[in-house]
Amino acid sequence: MVQTDIAQLISECTDWRQILRNYRDEFQENNKLLQGPLHQHLTKNQLQDVEHYHNQLHIQLINIHDLKQTIKTHERKVRMEAAGRENLSDDVYQHHERLLEEFTNLDNTLQELRSHFKRFVSSLNS
Repeated sequence: MVQTDIAQLISECTDWRQILRNYRDEFQENNKLLQGPLHQHLTKNQLQDVEHYHNQLHIQLINIHDLKQTIKTHERKVRMEAAGRENLSDDVYQHHERLLEEFTNLDNTLQELRSHFKRFVSSLNS
């Protein structure tokens, strides 16, 4: 049972980090799109929106990096603690739950930004 818990925690960490990597790659591509030929023939309001999305993507890329590193550190702690004990401490489980909450909140924020960004780009192509 304990090995299953450990394997599950590590698997969740791996999944979260992969999802965050996917967001990172997508948002880096979106940033490139904002810096490309998109600027041609834009109104002042549209240029302000471009700047807004550039800033938001930059901020979220930092958030993605920070959470990814926190998850990686947590995963290392789970592995180290699992190697030295039969049971993980309650602190490890509590930290994992907090990370799940952080991940879920960031995921919701990133999905919202993705949706708004797609609408914005679509409106420029109309």
